[in-house]
Amino acid sequence: MPQAAQARSASGAKEWTFLTNHAHVLLAIAREPTARLRDVADAVGITERAAQAIVADLEAAGYLQRERVGRRNQYTLNPAGRFRHPAEADRSIGELLNVFTGTP
Repeated sequence: MPQAAQARSASGAKEWTFLTNHAHVLLAIAREPTARLRDVADAVGITERAAQAIVADLEAAGYLQRERVGRRNQYTLNPAGRFRHPAEADRSIGELLNVFTGTP
Protein backbone atom coordinates (compact mmCIF):
# COMPACT_ATOMS: atom_id res chain seq x y z
CA MET A 1 0.00 0.00 0.00
CA PRO A 2 1.48 3.40 -0.96
CA GLN A 3 2.37 5.70 1.87
CA ALA A 4 0.80 9.13 2.22
CA ALA A 5 2.73 11.98 0.64
CA GLN A 6 2.85 13.84 3.96
CA ALA A 7 3.70 10.94 6.25
CA ARG A 8 4.67 11.64 9.82
CA SER A 9 7.70 10.24 11.58
CA ALA A 10 7.56 8.44 14.92
CA SER A 11 8.11 11.80 16.63
CA GLY A 12 5.07 13.25 14.84
CA ALA A 13 7.04 15.59 12.59
CA LYS A 14 6.09 15.79 8.89
CA GLU A 15 8.41 13.84 6.64
CA TRP A 16 9.30 15.23 3.25
CA THR A 17 11.68 14.56 0.38
CA PHE A 18 13.72 16.73 -1.95
CA LEU A 19 12.41 15.09 -5.11
CA THR A 20 8.81 15.21 -6.30
CA ASN A 21 6.83 12.17 -7.34
CA HIS A 22 7.35 13.29 -10.95
CA ALA A 23 11.12 13.03 -10.45
CA HIS A 24 10.77 9.66 -8.72
CA VAL A 25 8.65 8.28 -11.57
CA LEU A 26 11.11 9.59 -14.16
CA LEU A 27 14.00 7.94 -12.30
CA ALA A 28 12.14 4.65 -11.91
CA ILE A 29 11.50 4.59 -15.66
CA ALA A 30 15.12 5.53 -16.36
CA ARG A 31 16.22 2.51 -14.32
CA GLU A 32 13.75 0.16 -16.05
CA PRO A 33 12.35 1.51 -19.36
CA THR A 34 9.98 -1.43 -19.81
CA ALA A 35 8.60 -1.45 -16.27
CA ARG A 36 4.86 -1.81 -15.80
CA LEU A 37 3.23 1.24 -14.25
CA ARG A 38 2.16 -0.95 -11.36
CA ASP A 39 5.84 -1.61 -10.62
CA VAL A 40 6.76 2.06 -11.05
CA ALA A 41 3.98 3.02 -8.63
CA ASP A 42 5.18 0.46 -6.08
CA ALA A 43 8.77 1.69 -6.36
CA VAL A 44 7.72 5.30 -5.83
CA GLY A 45 5.09 4.61 -3.16
CA ILE A 46 2.10 6.01 -5.05
CA THR A 47 -1.02 4.55 -6.60
CA GLU A 48 -0.98 3.14 -10.12
CA ARG A 49 -3.48 5.81 -11.13
CA ALA A 50 -1.13 8.55 -9.84
CA ALA A 51 1.74 6.95 -11.78
CA GLN A 52 -0.39 6.97 -14.95
CA ALA A 53 -1.18 10.66 -14.48
CA ILE A 54 2.47 11.51 -13.88
CA VAL A 55 3.60 9.58 -16.96
CA ALA A 56 0.97 11.45 -18.99
CA ASP A 57 2.33 14.77 -17.62
CA LEU A 58 5.92 13.80 -18.43
CA GLU A 59 4.96 12.64 -21.91
CA ALA A 60 2.94 15.79 -22.65
CA ALA A 61 5.88 17.95 -21.52
CA GLY A 62 8.30 16.04 -23.76
CA TYR A 63 10.37 14.41 -21.01
CA LEU A 64 9.60 10.91 -22.25
CA GLN A 65 8.02 9.01 -25.12
CA ARG A 66 5.94 5.89 -24.80
CA GLU A 67 6.00 3.15 -27.42
CA ARG A 68 3.98 -0.05 -27.36
CA VAL A 69 6.22 -3.11 -27.73
CA GLY A 70 4.19 -6.30 -27.64
CA ARG A 71 2.10 -6.23 -24.49
CA ARG A 72 4.24 -3.64 -22.73
CA ASN A 73 5.16 -0.01 -23.04
CA GLN A 74 8.76 0.96 -23.57
CA TYR A 75 9.77 4.44 -22.48
CA THR A 76 12.47 6.60 -24.01
CA LEU A 77 13.62 9.55 -21.95
CA ASN A 78 14.64 12.93 -23.33
CA PRO A 79 17.77 13.85 -21.37
CA ALA A 80 17.92 17.25 -23.12
CA GLY A 81 14.66 18.33 -21.47
CA ARG A 82 15.04 21.27 -19.12
CA PHE A 83 13.82 21.64 -15.55
CA ARG A 84 10.60 23.62 -15.35
CA HIS A 85 11.39 25.82 -12.35
CA PRO A 86 13.21 29.06 -13.27
CA ALA A 87 15.88 28.41 -10.62
CA GLU A 88 16.98 25.23 -12.46
CA ALA A 89 15.86 26.02 -16.02
CA ASP A 90 19.47 26.13 -17.21
CA ARG A 91 19.94 22.46 -16.23
CA SER A 92 18.94 19.39 -18.21
CA ILE A 93 17.03 16.38 -16.95
CA GLY A 94 19.98 14.30 -18.16
CA GLU A 95 22.04 15.74 -15.32
CA LEU A 96 19.51 14.46 -12.79
CA LEU A 97 19.43 11.07 -14.49
CA ASN A 98 23.21 10.91 -14.39
CA VAL A 99 23.33 11.67 -10.66
CA PHE A 100 20.86 8.93 -9.75
CA THR A 101 21.40 6.29 -12.43
CA GLY A 102 24.92 6.94 -13.67
CA THR A 103 23.68 7.41 -17.24
CA PRO A 104 22.78 10.68 -19.01
